[in-house]
Amino acid sequence: MTATKLYSELAEWWPIFSAKEDYADEAACFRDIFLTAVTPPPKTLVEFGSGGGNNAFYLKRHFAMTLVDISPGMVEVSRTINPECEHFVGDMRSVRLDRVFDAVFIHDAIMYITSEEDLRRAIETAYVHVKPGGVALLAPDFLRETFEPSTEEGGQDGEERAMRWQSWTFDPDPSDSTIVSHFVYMMKEQDRFTVEHDVHICGLFARGVWLRLLEQTGFQVRIVVDNYKRDLFIALKP
Repeated sequence: MTATKLYSELAEWWPIFSAKEDYADEAACFRDIFLTAVTPPPKTLVEFGSGGGNNAFYLKRHFAMTLVDISPGMVEVSRTINPECEHFVGDMRSVRLDRVFDAVFIHDAIMYITSEEDLRRAIETAYVHVKPGGVALLAPDFLRETFEPSTEEGGQDGEERAMRWQSWTFDPDPSDSTIVSHFVYMMKEQDRFTVEHDVHICGLFARGVWLRLLEQTGFQVRIVVDNYKRDLFIALKP
């Protein structure tokens, strides 16, 4: 995984970059999948790559949640809005919590996995942490078949600071397994105005690669397409 400014020295800006209020509908979709994927419905849920905790802010109302992220700064941000959740700093490719959960969740942090070998390792982490009869949900933003170049913008005003950002995502080399997002952050704090450029290198894998790695690990997999036209992998552990 390549370090980015947003998740390291700029982590404290995350609530301004991406407000938790914008996650309510998406989190409801994930909640419904978990509650209907297995019987009985899950009670415990671990999220790898939990970031600033915006999805957990909604999911914790339905599950006892454990949150794991590689960035200490992002874990601290999550603790401010999810103090009742257990938090760990850890890499989804290698972390072992030495216990199992009813469900495992990996949201868009999986996009920062850039090699097939590391994707296999992340899937193995999900497998060893879900109990037999449990479910893992993996939600990448794009697959090789669904990726399209894009530009986005966002940001908001906070009480003492404000941010605006723009991004440009494209595939400079279609023959490899990565795409690139260039971000520009414009930040205002009192009378101080700063601009930062950040490069996010993300992974891009074909649907068949995902299915092969999940099934080789031992999962039984089905795909659902959500309201955002993303392929979500629902992986059951026998």
